[in-house]
Amino acid sequence: MKFIAIIPARYASTRFPGKPLVKINEKLMVQHVYERVLSSGFFKKVIVATDDDRIQSEVLNFGGEVIMTKSNHQSGTDRCGEAIEKLNESFDVVVNVQGDEPFIHYSQLEELINVFKNTSAQIGTLKKELIHTEDVLNPNVVKIVSDLSGKALYFSRNPIPYVRDSERSEWLNKQKYYKHIGLYGYRFNVLKELVRLKPSELELSESLEQLRWLENGYQIFAAETKYESLGIDTPEDLSKII
Repeated sequence: MKFIAIIPARYASTRFPGKPLVKINEKLMVQHVYERVLSSGFFKKVIVATDDDRIQSEVLNFGGEVIMTKSNHQSGTDRCGEAIEKLNESFDVVVNVQGDEPFIHYSQLEELINVFKNTSAQIGTLKKELIHTEDVLNPNVVKIVSDLSGKALYFSRNPIPYVRDSERSEWLNKQKYYKHIGLYGYRFNVLKELVRLKPSELELSESLEQLRWLENGYQIFAAETKYESLGIDTPEDLSKII
């Protein structure tokens, strides 16, 4: 199969403006992401999709490929959708790699790609087992439940499943919980369909775009990974790693 990786990167982040151009060990964050994805060897093409001239200029300076996109996209998925419309080339699968994941592990990319060996998978993602009760109860940690084949049944900011007749502090002793890792792959034509969907009721309630896809009947399969996601959302996140 033919894979493309698209790295959505916008300058106007609410919590961390200019984040893609922050330097980590003398390299820009977006450059770290680009080079790690490219060096994995899994992708026919790697492209940064941005709405900012400064990011475009820096990507070109380090020798990367970049596509300019609109500034009004509500998600990285929408930005990826515009990017593939501007390409004069088709692919089997589009992988959306967040531009704030400079330490993404090669194994995570491979695990995601392997999801698409299953011909039923229209969208692929990752999950990781939770080991701390505070993460299970934290609404900022999105939980996922899947069926035995790995197909996602639901995503929620609440702990799912609910363990009846048990104190919450004991839930992890009785039930496995999984964190959703927000790395996505989409079959090429599926991505074109996803960006035309309207926001759904469940999506708006939980503020999770993947619920829009579930509500519209798309099949999302999640591979389990042992690697943590180390996304950088704030300057404080950055200070912890440099």
